Amino acid sequence: MRSGIRARVRRIKARLRAVRFMRNERGVQLAEMAIVLPLFIILFATTAEFGRFFYEYSTLAKAARAGSRYLVSAGVNADSDLAAQNIVVYGNAEGKGSPIIKGLDIKNVKITREPENTSLPQTVKVQILNYKYSPIFDLGKLTKNQSLSLNVEVKPSVTMRYLLTQPLTP
Repeated sequence: MRSGIRARVRRIKARLRAVRFMRNERGVQLAEMAIVLPLFIILFATTAEFGRFFYEYSTLAKAARAGSRYLVSAGVNADSDLAAQNIVVYGNAEGKGSPIIKGLDIKNVKITREPENTSLPQTVKVQILNYKYSPIFDLGKLTKNQSLSLNVEVKPSVTMRYLLTQPLTP
């Protein structure tokens, strides 16, 4: 009789321990953090990379716009081309100082006039070519798979009409 009661008491205690174990929340926060933290890090890295890329692209686009604006007002000569390239790369016509973006060089700036065979062209186009954006978190380097690389070419261009060739308004 006593062994039956003892067995029943043991079963009841085992159930109580199981219920207490299921209600115990110690360590749950650590498990949740282990699941959510990598997602937050990926989200942060993605946002940072997109922000850096957008900053570089908009800076290069503004520089190309400044160079083409200089050309349409300066006229056509060899000195104006070099000055425009310096404006795009360094932010000044003399070419002094450091480039506005690391890795940018005068060789990256291409100037095209349309049509080319006239003394006063209609438009001027300033392009930035062969400039590669280098990310902080490059998936290609991290995974050793170059097809996943975020090292992409940034090539903004601006086309403007020469001021002296615009039609007169009546």
